[in-house]
Amino acid sequence: MPIFPRTTQASSGRLDFATAQKLVASLAASSKVHEAFDWFLSHEREIATFQLEITSVGAASFGEERRSRFFAEALEVLGYTVERDEVGNVLAFADAPSKTVPALAISAHLDTVFPADTKLNVRREHTRLLGPGISDNGAGLAALWALAAVIKDCGLRMKHPVLLLGNVGEEGDGDLRGMRHLFSQERWREGISALLVVDGAGVDSIVAEALGSRRFEVTISGPGGHSWSDFGIPNPIVALARAIDLITELPLPATPKTTINVGTVEGGTSVNTIPEMASMRVDVRSSEPSELDRLERSMQDCVRQAVMDSQSPRSVHKQLKYEIRVVGNRPAAELRLDAPILHAVRAADSQLGIKSRIHRASTDANIPLSLGIDALAIGAGGSGGGAHTLHEWFEPLGRDTGMKRILLATLALAGLKEDGTKE
Repeated sequence: MPIFPRTTQASSGRLDFATAQKLVASLAASSKVHEAFDWFLSHEREIATFQLEITSVGAASFGEERRSRFFAEALEVLGYTVERDEVGNVLAFADAPSKTVPALAISAHLDTVFPADTKLNVRREHTRLLGPGISDNGAGLAALWALAAVIKDCGLRMKHPVLLLGNVGEEGDGDLRGMRHLFSQERWREGISALLVVDGAGVDSIVAEALGSRRFEVTISGPGGHSWSDFGIPNPIVALARAIDLITELPLPATPKTTINVGTVEGGTSVNTIPEMASMRVDVRSSEPSELDRLERSMQDCVRQAVMDSQSPRSVHKQLKYEIRVVGNRPAAELRLDAPILHAVRAADSQLGIKSRIHRASTDANIPLSLGIDALAIGAGGSGGGAHTLHEWFEPLGRDTGMKRILLATLALAGLKEDGTKE
């Protein structure tokens, strides 16, 4: 019997870890599951080839259209009926969707951190796969494709609906827009009971604590002028520098861990020009929403003070102005420790001999967790490095362990129909 969310209460006794372990052990003994495990090993070359191919299709945040279509077509080739929504999310049910039973969703994000004009140079060197985005999130997309393929090839049928989801907008300025769009609709808020996010490589991590973050674009503007003839006019870059200095002096608590970072600075046209504009982007992170609120107010005070300090008393009609615009807002949240999805992943880890730890990070799971929907993120197996750089790599050795983990957790949550099981 599956330990599916929103179908039973913890008081029923079916959602404890010991029960999950027994369920996963029985699944691991199934001939169908053994067939699927063998499939992951025998089809590694195909999985890696798919990973190389999809990573070769550029997918900057807000530019995922071609990759979205590529992924949708790949699922259609496997025999799935695929839907693409307004923002480019790719959705396919492993079996006919239910109108009454919510689905377990398995997702991998389509976008990368790299601009559209990045030379990808995706390739295989010996056993390693290399190229920007090959691990984050080429590995996750390859895992989702492999899961979709093994379901079809091995004839796996689940007792509860399973939704396969390739979503847009996880990275950077994407600000989780694919998940925001999905869960803004009642159809999916009510129709998804839990979300298992597959992101990057590895098997040693369970991201069950959503790191909150807010991102701001601060722009300071003035009249500008010539560095000689207009000397004395307030300089936006000087004001911005003062604001940065004040921001870096803000007190930050060690518990909960809270950070603030100035990530980019822009402005000016030439060395002999007083600029008309200077801007920066500021990233604030914490596990505690009240700390995010406090730092946002403090950051605004720093900018206001820096602008006031930089005004010229002799140029009352040529003063500085500033604007602070929110460009990202990821909610902080935590998965409850008795959540069925957490029991399922931990039981799979126990079965496979994986030693994993719970981590806090910002992932697609932030959105459903903030809405009270169970969600967590795990890796796709194998190993990787150089994330978010042009030198990113992925080593497929051990990918099958990650795939077994994903499959066992999926089947523990959704249930497996053995041959002869009645509908």
